[in-house]
Amino acid sequence: MPARTLPTFTRAEVESHNTKKSCYVTIGTKVFDVTDFVDDHPGGGDLVLEYGGKDIEDILKDGTSHTHSEAAYDVLDDSLVGFVTNEKLVNGNGTANGQAQPNGSDKPRVHPRTGMSCEEDLSKDTDVATDYQKHKFLDLSRPLFPQIWFGGFSREFYLDQVHRPRHYKGGASAPLFGNFLEPLTKTPWWIIPTLWGPPVAYGAFLAHQQLGTPIAASYYGLGFFLWSFVEYSLHRFLFHLDGYIPDNRVGITMHFLLHGIHHYLPMDKYRLVMPPTLFIVLATPFWHLAHAVFYWDWFVAVGVFSGGIFGYILYDMTHYFLHHQNLPLWYKELKRYHLAHHFLDYELGFGITSKFWDNLFGTTLPMPVKTA
Repeated sequence: MPARTLPTFTRAEVESHNTKKSCYVTIGTKVFDVTDFVDDHPGGGDLVLEYGGKDIEDILKDGTSHTHSEAAYDVLDDSLVGFVTNEKLVNGNGTANGQAQPNGSDKPRVHPRTGMSCEEDLSKDTDVATDYQKHKFLDLSRPLFPQIWFGGFSREFYLDQVHRPRHYKGGASAPLFGNFLEPLTKTPWWIIPTLWGPPVAYGAFLAHQQLGTPIAASYYGLGFFLWSFVEYSLHRFLFHLDGYIPDNRVGITMHFLLHGIHHYLPMDKYRLVMPPTLFIVLATPFWHLAHAVFYWDWFVAVGVFSGGIFGYILYDMTHYFLHHQNLPLWYKELKRYHLAHHFLDYELGFGITSKFWDNLFGTTLPMPVKTA
């Protein structure tokens, strides 16, 4: 079953849940339903109701008046029901929570889950110690793979945390394995055109020699167009399988290695393009598919496949540049669109090189209005 998407609440809505029948509390932007805990609270239910509808972060940390153990935080994690939304949120339609916003708002949109308001926030260094103490997810100072494998995280908790972007020490790569395997997890962007450019050019040359320029170019263009659909489909239905991943450490770890680490650390420049070994695994079925569909002519299949791989090369380079380069005007808008997929809504905006398929299939991500 898909993992549920947690709702957002206005502060007034949270404050209205302050009775024994329905008691909410918050820590920062997180909203917890502690109704079932009122009668079980060691200090008595009245203490819980005293803070009904209020933020309890300070009282939980107040060692003088009310010391709380780690177990208290574990209880709260199991009671998470949503997030507090900023009542001055402005989306692409100029509305927030269904209400029009006054002109001249001086606050940008702050996402209630990520706490980010713009693409620049993705590059702000994460305080490693504070982040781990607060979220109890991954310690960025230690290898990530064993923490994911042995963490015992539920799918819902994992998805919530992995889609809260972090930034590691000025953009360096956080350790994944912490051993001799570490270099294999990093791929500089220039590896992609250097490695795959020559065979793609050779495939195009073979198709040209056999089919002639106009026909070869047509099939090459067809492959390029088909790649754009494959790009969208892979991103939406494989990389963001999300709610359909098995709720166990195997499923969670595979998701993290495939795409989760990119959403967790989106500005890691050495984990932005596809490692060659993964590319071969994903490309091999498409090689066979091209030859199965265009079975009547080997050169036609090679032309279509070469056009598709050329599209992939442009996709991976575009993905890197969207994260790390200043771009012409048209690409700047595409950059804002893609980075909003990271800090605003990972369930929309799957197109990397264009919005064409997003627009066609209704997954376009509304862009936030930048306010003064």
